[in-house]
Amino acid sequence: MTETVSFGYEDVAPDEKTRRVGGVFSSVASRYDLMNDAMSGGMHRLWKDRFVRRVKPRAGEQILDMAGGTGDIAFRLAAGGAGVTVADINPEMLAVGMERARKRNVEGLIWTEANAETLRFADRSLDAYTIAFGIRNVTDIPAALREAHRVLKRGGRFFCLEFSTTVWPGFAEVYDAYSHRVVPQLGKALAGDPDSYRYLIESIRRFPDMPAFEAMIRAAGFAQTRVEPIAGGLVAIHSGWKI
Repeated sequence: MTETVSFGYEDVAPDEKTRRVGGVFSSVASRYDLMNDAMSGGMHRLWKDRFVRRVKPRAGEQILDMAGGTGDIAFRLAAGGAGVTVADINPEMLAVGMERARKRNVEGLIWTEANAETLRFADRSLDAYTIAFGIRNVTDIPAALREAHRVLKRGGRFFCLEFSTTVWPGFAEVYDAYSHRVVPQLGKALAGDPDSYRYLIESIRRFPDMPAFEAMIRAAGFAQTRVEPIAGGLVAIHSGWKI
C-alpha cells in the first residue's frame, strides 16, 4: 500500500483516510438515502434495480453485501430468496439499515460491522459479493478486492456498482459543474453538512476510470471481468468470476 491515499482531492495517510471517511458517513447516515434521491433525481433506485438483476440472487445462496449500511441493495437481494449478510465499517449506517428493515418487516438479514480489507469470513464460503457506491471509500482498494476473491467459492461472482467517468460529449462538463456547485449546497440544505458531500463528489473524481478499475479487479484474481456503463459511464457495473 502506498504511503498516502486520496481523500477527495487531498492526499493523506491511510489511517487518516479511514478515520475521516468514518466521520463522513457517521455525519450523513441519517440523511443518506434522502440525499441520494436529491443528488440523482431518484435515478439511484433504477441503477440499484439494474445492478441486482445482474447479480441474479437465488434461493439458497449466501451473499455478502459489503458497505451495504442502509440496506438498499440487501433488501433487493433478499427479495430474490438469497441469504444476505450486510456488512459495513460504519455502525451508524448499519443502525439506519436495521431500523429501515424493521419498518419494512424485512427479516432474515444478518448485519455486521466489518472492514472490507480484513473480512472475518472463511475462504470460499460465499456465492456472491456485492458492493454498491462503497469501493471508492475503501482505504486500500486492492486489499478489499483480494478479500472479495478470497471469500468467494469457485464459481462465485463479484459485482460492484460505482460512479465512474462519463464519456458522453458535453455531459461530463455539465455534470462536473452540477456536482461541484450544486451537490454541496444540497448537502447543506438537506443534511446540514456541505463538506461531507463535497468529499463524496471529490472521491468520484479521484476514482480510477472504467478500464483502470477493471484491471484492478483482474489483478485481484477475477476472471471474465466485464464493465457495463450506465449513462455513458457516469455509473458502471463491474463484475468478475472466481474460477
